[in-house]
Amino acid sequence: MTDQPARSIRFVVIHKPGPAWQYGVDYREQEGVGAHVGHYLKLHEQGKLQFGGPFLVPDAGGMMITTKEVSMEEIEVFASADPAVKSGLLVYEIRPWMTAMEHD
Repeated sequence: MTDQPARSIRFVVIHKPGPAWQYGVDYREQEGVGAHVGHYLKLHEQGKLQFGGPFLVPDAGGMMITTKEVSMEEIEVFASADPAVKSGLLVYEIRPWMTAMEHD
């Protein structure tokens, strides 16, 4: 058996429209989306959010990808505290993601 390098695990937060989502209304015009963006901007400013943004399909939601240093527990607490989740605008799911192919 060959030695394989350790693989990085990151967490992907997938957002989907919640019960308060207004279908047919652009995501930028949804009430509470600004607070959602501001919430994740804090994580980005801390250097813990590598990628984030909406899917370019109407009413599909969006996703965020953490850096390697974020634990499942930390992102779970953070995602559940999102004002857009608390208001019902969005729901979320967290999936662990192994980055099998990665450039330094």
